[in-house]
Amino acid sequence: MLAAVVTEFGGPEQVELAEVLVPRPAAGQVRVRVRAAGVNPVDGAVRGGVFGGAGQRIGLGWEVAGEIDAVGADVTGWSRGDRVVGLHHGMVKPLGTHAEYVVLDATAVAAAPTTVDAVAAAGLPLGGLTAGRAVDLLGLAPGSSVLITGAAGVVGGLAVQLAVRAGLVVTALAGEQDEAFVRSLGATGFVPRGAAPAGPVDGVLDAAVLGEAALAFVRDGGVYVGLIPHHAPAAERGIRVEEQEVEADGAHLARLVSLVDAGALTLRVSQTFPLGEAAKAHAHLGTPGVRGRIILTA
Repeated sequence: MLAAVVTEFGGPEQVELAEVLVPRPAAGQVRVRVRAAGVNPVDGAVRGGVFGGAGQRIGLGWEVAGEIDAVGADVTGWSRGDRVVGLHHGMVKPLGTHAEYVVLDATAVAAAPTTVDAVAAAGLPLGGLTAGRAVDLLGLAPGSSVLITGAAGVVGGLAVQLAVRAGLVVTALAGEQDEAFVRSLGATGFVPRGAAPAGPVDGVLDAAVLGEAALAFVRDGGVYVGLIPHHAPAAERGIRVEEQEVEADGAHLARLVSLVDAGALTLRVSQTFPLGEAAKAHAHLGTPGVRGRIILTA
């Protein structure tokens, strides 16, 4: 099969297509025929060597939508032909979801949404699980105020919707041109990028990775949730500082799928590229102002 990999770190030009053996599912795993796979900022970081792995062939891609075509031993509840979405966790791995087939733990997949196609569904696993875990980590009671930075991005936009659903009063921080959009997701307040909210908030979900600048918006004794492990600012003023780290969680993903099918969670696609143009997809990843997930189709 074909898979997008890097063998040397650098820019989009380092992404290459390799002919590799079709992987076999081990016990507790399923093999998915990839129909669509999201291209994420973390893929650019892997390509650039942020997570190491020099001298190895590193597969790209974390999220996938497709059909199960083989089931390993000790797997129950899944059969060939089942449409699924899933997360292939791992910074440095020999194969990712940017391939024609991928093997995942059976516990990492969920039945695909029935109301959107594979292209849209492929943008749910990583962004949805990241946003969902971050909202959970806020631990705020309904009616509490939360500021979500980077609210017009994929993760930020999903976080806005999930926070509103949790009963939080959401203020979105984003570019001025995105105000109407983030309000359409349920945000009742808006702060243009570079400005500060009118007063302190109970919590900040920092999808834009502003760090200390975002921490300053939190009231004494409030909560700050960062999205990148080991990048959160130091706690101060009694603020609880949390760092989410995404996990492959099929049960959580299934709950997110149900929200998509109920029309309560909006998925956005920026542009699609065939697997053979993976390098072009990576180049587009660095384009300023991209709104929605970039998707590879296989």
